[in-house]
Amino acid sequence: MRLVFAGTPDFAASALRAILGTHHTVVGVYSQPDRPAGRGRKLQPSPVKQVALDNEIPVFQPENLKSPEARQELANLRPDVMIVAAYGLILPEPVLKTPTHGCLNIHASLLPRWRGAAPIQRAIAAGDKETGITIMQMDKGLDTGAMLLKSRTAIEASDTGGSLHDRLAELGGAAIIEALKRLESGELEGEIQNDEDASYAHKLSKEEGHIDWSQDALAIERLVRAFNPWPGTYTDLEDQRLRIHEARATEEQSQKPAGTVIRREREGIDIACGKGILRIIRLQLPGSRAQTVNDLINGGKQLLLPGQELR
Repeated sequence: MRLVFAGTPDFAASALRAILGTHHTVVGVYSQPDRPAGRGRKLQPSPVKQVALDNEIPVFQPENLKSPEARQELANLRPDVMIVAAYGLILPEPVLKTPTHGCLNIHASLLPRWRGAAPIQRAIAAGDKETGITIMQMDKGLDTGAMLLKSRTAIEASDTGGSLHDRLAELGGAAIIEALKRLESGELEGEIQNDEDASYAHKLSKEEGHIDWSQDALAIERLVRAFNPWPGTYTDLEDQRLRIHEARATEEQSQKPAGTVIRREREGIDIACGKGILRIIRLQLPGSRAQTVNDLINGGKQLLLPGQELR
């Protein structure tokens, strides 16, 4: 089949690489316009664009797909299917109807749970036991189209937003290849989503990473894992902002006010929460790199001492 691929970040690039290993022909790639990145703030191609360039595939980077010119450009590619993965732009209804078989989306959740922008992190933060990939027939709604294929994976107690992202990226590549195989053989059938079971994965913000110590320690641990590596979690000690990279809820309880440092040992720093105790294992001080509590103590830093309060 003649395929057009639309995507921008690493998650989508993984799927594009998988598709390029099949017998299908990718006749064009759409990606968001280049953005400034790095210390020099030079324009950088997206991961998807880079894969396309490496494979000599034509790249299209319109600001949007609303203009007649942009739509005609897509129509000229004569796509049988358009595959969309974390593209970041809304596809107008005429675009959805341009390919012969419409547009298939690689979504990183088990729809209808976690429609929206940040399904990977929301699943971890909510304490979900499993997630996966849904291949969906796109319609004009937000992740509301018919579900064509699902691939599941357990969410492990050690999973971070980063580790689960990487696993789902691999699953997404395998799932879209299987969906295309079924489409070719006429075996791809859609299942309508039940809107009553839907939940929405709101876009992440840095402000959400500010730890609320009045919460349950387990909920804070999940937030730390979910927001690693981005946008990260943090807390304030007087006028210093401390970034928390790794933490674990313990089964201990404390009568101390939430946010109080209970003990400081090489294995970790224990903080009283609204319920339970959170042990900080890796953290980052202002102007420093992430380090273990053991390294912090070895460096002679006199902070996060018992009795101090975080906010």
